[in-house]
Amino acid sequence: MIWLLFSILSSAGIYVIFKFVDKGKMPLLNIIVINYLIAAIFGFLLAGKFPFHDILKSEWLLTGLILGVLLIVLFFMVGLSSAKAGISITTVACKMAVAIPMVFAIIAYKESVGIVKIISIIFALAAVILSVYKKSSTNSKFNKLSIILPLALFIGMGIENSLLIFSKEKYINADMSSVYTASLFSVALLSGLLLISFKPIMIKNFANSKIWLTGTLLGLTNFGSIYFMLRALNSEVFTNSVTYGIVNIGIVTISVLVGTLFFKEKLSKLNISGVVISIIAIILLTYADSV
Repeated sequence: MIWLLFSILSSAGIYVIFKFVDKGKMPLLNIIVINYLIAAIFGFLLAGKFPFHDILKSEWLLTGLILGVLLIVLFFMVGLSSAKAGISITTVACKMAVAIPMVFAIIAYKESVGIVKIISIIFALAAVILSVYKKSSTNSKFNKLSIILPLALFIGMGIENSLLIFSKEKYINADMSSVYTASLFSVALLSGLLLISFKPIMIKNFANSKIWLTGTLLGLTNFGSIYFMLRALNSEVFTNSVTYGIVNIGIVTISVLVGTLFFKEKLSKLNISGVVISIIAIILLTYADSV
């Protein structure tokens, strides 16, 4: 249970840090690159080794490369989708993606599907939608990107989380979590540096100590979000589908509460009902594997 809690808190921490980045108008690309640098270094320090040759020969190299690239691609797609489709739609698309790994775990690994789990999944998806829904205040013209980007995010994040489950089941045990997580962030770091090379004017931003501090905090929380998720999955306290459900709605609930308490974001009656339903969904999910 402790790994589940840490995974939820670290993932929610990413939300808080991005709020500060947005409010401070800080350069996102530089912070993301620093974040991946710190996350990779921390992971290898935690593992106590940098087994470069073992990584290159590992069975999980291909999935690691795919996941590493997905990490940074999805980061930027979130920003682009927020601008083109709106923050509410983007958030719903990201959080609804939890349905893909939950269904993947049930189908691929023959996890039991009882009436309680089915109701729990329905409640979880309803909680996500209601918790983050905000009525649009703009009347912008129809744009294909407003459909394509959220859909791509939904599929992309679903694939990312499903690959994590696949990696855990096939390759990664608890002892390998640090090296595997650090390797993912190393690939994301290299991808970010490649992007920076096309925008050399942004290199000067690395001289800003505030950007390094923010990137470091983001890197530690970002590392924790994947590392603790892998540990939670390997703990096998719950099945994969239930673990993802609990973590995802836990993140939504904490993010909504933090936004309300510290950033003065207003909650509608629908948002409040979503938070309540999320609590019910967590209770149902923790009970789902025992029936």
